[in-house]
Amino acid sequence: MSLDPLLSAPWHIQVHAFAAIGAFLLGILQLAAPKGTIPHRTVGYALVALMAVTVISAIFIREINDGSFSWIHILIPLTAFGIIGLVFEARRSQTRKHRNSALVLFFAALMIPGIFSFMPGRIMLEVVLG
Repeated sequence: MSLDPLLSAPWHIQVHAFAAIGAFLLGILQLAAPKGTIPHRTVGYALVALMAVTVISAIFIREINDGSFSWIHILIPLTAFGIIGLVFEARRSQTRKHRNSALVLFFAALMIPGIFSFMPGRIMLEVVLG
């Protein structure tokens, strides 16, 4: 395992990867920790910020499709609207909707793209396999 491929990648890929990894780790913490507490809310704010950075940085990643958007970029607006909905549901105390949105957002915006980041020719596969 070596971070060299990631550290030698363009800035927007580095920002995207580190924000996504941070969001993934905080997401696991959020799913496991008690809900409705002050730490849950604090970690939630940090998680939303990392997800926003992940979404914004994804706009600049276009190496896969020769400078154009690829099919995975459809997740950008879906994730952005998911983040907004998640925050509004929490602010309105819509606990059940908030929980469901958080689970969908975690799996659809972090887990699934995360799996695709380990496809052959991708930087994260090089990081893990060397």
